Amino acid sequence: MLRQSSLVVVANRLPLDDNVAPDGACEWRRSPGGLAGALHAILEQTPATWVGWAGGTGQARDLPDIGTLRLRPVPLSEEELRGYYEGFANSTLWPLYHDAVEQPVFDREWWLAYRAVNRRFAEAAAEVAEPGATVWVQDYHLQLVPQLLRELRPDVRIGFFLHVPFPPPELFMQLPRRVELLRGMLGADLVGFQRPQAAHNVAQLAAKLLGAHGADDAIILDDRVVRTGAFPVSIDVAEMRTLNARPYVVNQAHQLRHDLGAHKRVLLSVDRLDYTKGIEHRLTAYSELLRDGRIKVRDTVMVQVAVPSREQVESYRGLRDRIEREVGRINGEYGRVGEPAIHYLNQPFDRADLAALYQTADVMVVTPLRDGMNLVAKEFVAARRDDSGALVLSEFAGAAAELSDAFLVNPHDVDGLKETLLQALAAAPEDLATRMKAMRDHITSHDIHAWARAYLTALEQSQALVP
Repeated sequence: MLRQSSLVVVANRLPLDDNVAPDGACEWRRSPGGLAGALHAILEQTPATWVGWAGGTGQARDLPDIGTLRLRPVPLSEEELRGYYEGFANSTLWPLYHDAVEQPVFDREWWLAYRAVNRRFAEAAAEVAEPGATVWVQDYHLQLVPQLLRELRPDVRIGFFLHVPFPPPELFMQLPRRVELLRGMLGADLVGFQRPQAAHNVAQLAAKLLGAHGADDAIILDDRVVRTGAFPVSIDVAEMRTLNARPYVVNQAHQLRHDLGAHKRVLLSVDRLDYTKGIEHRLTAYSELLRDGRIKVRDTVMVQVAVPSREQVESYRGLRDRIEREVGRINGEYGRVGEPAIHYLNQPFDRADLAALYQTADVMVVTPLRDGMNLVAKEFVAARRDDSGALVLSEFAGAAAELSDAFLVNPHDVDGLKETLLQALAAAPEDLATRMKAMRDHITSHDIHAWARAYLTALEQSQALVP
């Protein structure tokens, strides 16, 4: 018998670890700054159903619950995976939504796959939602789902949250299927973004493409009101605090500091391996500082964690090869026996090891070329229990609007990035403590629970609006 839920989360991936236990049990999948990590604290003890792809291709198998969370897998064929996920979602929408850092590719066959898979997700959500349920659709992979679901289940309350940036109108207008994508997203009762500018961009496009009326916070379309607004996503600060206090994490941080060199200043970056993260610009800046003798391998080391991502997409494979060559060149030119200039790790990291790395770093370097939020920056701040350490943060990460006490930088400006790195390395402990405390106070009062309350409260109130 089909079980239904009053809260349904719809996202591209189920929050599953790729390694299923021998007894068939599933574990929650966590990755640095990922969607599953953001929603973990909310859904850990809240009865809900998560609709998503379980990985792999072919028929979806039944999955056991994770605590109070039911799992409803959506199957994908190999062809759909290439067209919907690797194609339209990650080779068309992803680069376009990130300021076309990489040139988007428009392929008509990809669109057909994207539309078909979005319909399948909408149908699955319609099946598991109780009458009058709340359905919360996540991110750009499923931008058509809100409208498709509204047609299937007009009784449910529908929320949509875009975790990535929404592009300016002149970029969005390049999309061949711009009207369908915009209307699909605006099928929700509440559309949430990381930053207010995104809501403004959508209001402009709704007026231009759909003849809608209204303002940045409420769009009147098809005789109903679609609320829009900024709800900056955050982290579970309490969980990070508990993790930091674990004996394993404390001991691992001490061991890492010893292994890297107790006397050395450690620069740390933790990213998904993605061309939007600015890894190549960062390596260039670090290499030039070494070349010019402004930092030396005997007293400074960089640790670059690049978590594998979208390895079937050609542009990502090319990026990995370029980064590995550049790391090899830098270590070959500037490293010494037993002392590499850069420790490069292209592998997944669990939460405890990441927390130990956060405690080890003197300077956290988070310099994406464009990012919806960047939760790694917030995790680092939460991990600094003693108010030490510096955060170098891109102006083009959504987190920069909240973490204004970081050392903000334009990552496209390599010379400016070099100077900012040196400034962070040379900052007085008192200055660092003042900055870190202000940032930690902010994320403590604006944690993941505050984000969820703000969004879900606004969603609950949205259906009371009338045009």
